[in-house]
Amino acid sequence: MFNGKILGSKILACRTPTRTLLAVALLTTLTSAAQAATNNDKDNAVVSSADYCSDNTRSQASSAKYQSNQQRTINCMLPLLRDYQQLSMTTRQQYFAYKAQAWLNYAYHEDSIKSRTAAGAQALQAGTAILQALQADEDENLSIITDIPSTSALMRPDLWATLTALKDNGGVDNAPREMAFSEVALVWAAADQCEHGWRQSSSHFRMADRWLEQAREAYVNAHDSQTNVALETLINNYFKQFSPLDPSDDKCRGQVLSLNK
Repeated sequence: MFNGKILGSKILACRTPTRTLLAVALLTTLTSAAQAATNNDKDNAVVSSADYCSDNTRSQASSAKYQSNQQRTINCMLPLLRDYQQLSMTTRQQYFAYKAQAWLNYAYHEDSIKSRTAAGAQALQAGTAILQALQADEDENLSIITDIPSTSALMRPDLWATLTALKDNGGVDNAPREMAFSEVALVWAAADQCEHGWRQSSSHFRMADRWLEQAREAYVNAHDSQTNVALETLINNYFKQFSPLDPSDDKCRGQVLSLNK
């Protein structure tokens, strides 16, 4: 678990909180997915290739002899997300497209190692829901702030504090990819720690740390010193709120972040 030595002067940024409200519908979808994966056969596909694969991409995907239906479907979904990751799109659209990609990578990895869990089902459902919202031009209905699902936990409160403070202050505009990837990596890491212990989770926590450092650097370079110093204060304030939420027993129960504002 986190040893308390964090938040040095290298962590900087701004203070102009403008957060999007929690998307209740999306969170409900994630919770339902976890319950479904727990109560039903985890090998049942959640998405259908017919919904996302054209005749051409379906033919290419099916040529991968050793891929499951879920893997082939995800391979068809990822190119659709790339359209929303282009610089011509808004940074909000880019952020959600990268976040969906990270969720789908999570689900693909679990399926590829034949270890499908409720966490993987949530990841697949989350990525699918985001893609559908982008395709329907309804990304405004998605929340920048989403709660930690029940299959994960708030571990590494220092990283969650940095992520949340950056989100509060428009960090998504400066580093949409890095913000999205770091968030999913934190959820993934905690889920792995609950399932397999810290040796399994350490690589994902390091990955989240690297993505967040890049996001913080991009933000700092885009703002003046006064704004950046204000972020350091906000990060420390969030860290004080999040530290008691770090589970000492390494059990995953989820965490409502929207109520900690």
